[in-house]
Amino acid sequence: MPHTPEPDEDDLDAVAPPQPVFHVEQALLGALLLDPHRVDDVSGIAADSFSTAAHAALYGAITTLPRPDPAEHAKNTKWLDRVLATAQEQARGLTASYLHALVQVCPWPSHAPAYARMVEAEHARRRLQTAAERLVQTVHDVSLPHPVQTVLTEADALATVVDDIANRFPPRAGVLPRTTAPPPPAAQDPAEAVEEEQLLLATATACPSDIDSVRWLLPDDLALPLHAGLWQCLTALARRHEPVDPVTVLWEAQQRGLLDEGSEPGEVLRMLAEPAGSVEHWGERALLRSLLTTAEHTGRRIEAYAGDPANTPFQLVVGARRALADISAVRTRWQHATGVTPPQRRRPASTTRAGPPTTRAAHVPRSARATR
Repeated sequence: MPHTPEPDEDDLDAVAPPQPVFHVEQALLGALLLDPHRVDDVSGIAADSFSTAAHAALYGAITTLPRPDPAEHAKNTKWLDRVLATAQEQARGLTASYLHALVQVCPWPSHAPAYARMVEAEHARRRLQTAAERLVQTVHDVSLPHPVQTVLTEADALATVVDDIANRFPPRAGVLPRTTAPPPPAAQDPAEAVEEEQLLLATATACPSDIDSVRWLLPDDLALPLHAGLWQCLTALARRHEPVDPVTVLWEAQQRGLLDEGSEPGEVLRMLAEPAGSVEHWGERALLRSLLTTAEHTGRRIEAYAGDPANTPFQLVVGARRALADISAVRTRWQHATGVTPPQRRRPASTTRAGPPTTRAAHVPRSARATR
């Protein structure tokens, strides 16, 4: 959620609240301004937990200035004046009238811990959304020299945010986000994906003995349903030790109903008759695209969950961990494909888990020929 722009001077209390958390922040700040000693009851938040610069500046001033004597504080506004002067160094638009308004809108100062917990929950949602957005942006950064390494590093950073939220809000088993997840994204370069997948299929048809060396490649890694189906045909024939050539693959495709979607037999035969390169190379290329597509889908799923304020932190943790498990699965296969097994990412203290742990990405020496 973006921060609310800093308002013009003398107009802060006229800003429309962007979301319900704005009211919560006002109530918390009002409680602390009214009874500064209640800062001892507040935990789990810092100045950057607030959704506006003005509220962050106020909380920072309240928590750093020496607390006033309760009796003196009840008689005059000296401490409030010091809070205002300190906060104005970071947010010039703050006014004395806004501080008094905060005190007036606080329904129950004794509820400050509950208000702080709400602020903490909203901050957790914003942190998760920001980390997910960074992952998606990294996937689309064509300037990266090592896209897999960088994307997996961002995935680890996202997992770290999820772990931190889980430590603060231990997830409840079975509580899933209510938000509908977005559909999987298409391949970033459809034309390139089609061409390379065709070469993979043709080369595997010409060299069926090499299929066993790419067991880490799954049909779902291929972008086109027809190509995924043909890969299933090839692996099935190879597993059964039956003859493999364009004709036998075509017959297997017919038995599986792959030609029912309008694919012309002649086109399939021509595609399977033009091998080039190696099965391993084209397999790594397909797996690379699958990893990046999975990372993008994971990021967008978590973005959607975090973008829905109706989801609780518990639901966000469960949903995010299930989404991250998809990256973990394809990442493991990528490590098998490239022959590199980096050390496992260190996890914090255990909590209720909804998905397997992720691992930290390492430099992949053999991926140079399989990167964009």
